Amino acid sequence: MNDPAPTRVVKEPLRRIGRPDHKGRGTVESVKEIFAYRELLWRLVSREIRAKYKNSSLGIVWSLVRPLAQLLIYYVAIGQFLGAAGNTPDFAIFIFTGLTIWGLYSEIISVGTTSIVSNGGLVKKVYLPREIFPLAAVGGALFNFAVQFGILIVATFVALKPPLHWELLYLPLVIILVVVLGTAISLVLSAVNVYLRDVQHLVEVMLLIFFWASPIVYSISFVHKSLQGSWLEELYLANPVTLAILGMQKAMWVAGTSDPSQYWPAHLEIRLLIALVVSVFLLWIAQRVFSRLQSNFAQEL
Repeated sequence: MNDPAPTRVVKEPLRRIGRPDHKGRGTVESVKEIFAYRELLWRLVSREIRAKYKNSSLGIVWSLVRPLAQLLIYYVAIGQFLGAAGNTPDFAIFIFTGLTIWGLYSEIISVGTTSIVSNGGLVKKVYLPREIFPLAAVGGALFNFAVQFGILIVATFVALKPPLHWELLYLPLVIILVVVLGTAISLVLSAVNVYLRDVQHLVEVMLLIFFWASPIVYSISFVHKSLQGSWLEELYLANPVTLAILGMQKAMWVAGTSDPSQYWPAHLEIRLLIALVVSVFLLWIAQRVFSRLQSNFAQEL
């Protein structure tokens, strides 16, 4: 006579679900597992993009409305009313360059922070590497960045200042830096947000503060004139996002790079490389923190 079902279940050997958690090996196993779920990750990115424009008549056009509205507001309020446009050549290109790279960074963090909570149904039902939810947010942010960056390229040609110079080499370094740093921050925040939902609201406030603490609507020259090379200026330049925005401006804002009166920090490329190395290390730390915190996701959700 066959054993009843509960007895058969008890006799089943215990099997570990997920990856081993042994320092460096845990990180390697995490990468392998995420790669094994790459098709699901792509589907989540596609869902993220489609859901954003679902039942929308204009569709992808809406991804341009906010940055263009910001461009118009800052151009009129700061460029014309406050006179910044007179001291900054091609002020519209300057602003849109900063808004484009900032949009990538802020979207990775803001959407990534809520990614675990918003996918709570999947987390509670099936096992899968939970890192793919913040990574899906990164994919969606990169898609929107590509659209805005295309508009920026068109704008540079319309202004007769296409970025056909060697400083364009800053571009891949800047994008990689922003993606790596943003992913590291979103991994930690998405995990903490599961346990403390106030985090997602705090992120909105912090992004607003860091927006105005970055040279997006004002030139780095104004900062240099105000701080005069003091330790405060070095502290200001220690922000990797500030360096990324400056690198983006170097790559795309031709009028600024050719203007002798425009100030640029010394050894910007070295600063960017150091920031990238630090960001890669932070990404590793963030993944380990995420791995530690994810064990109780299902219970908290």
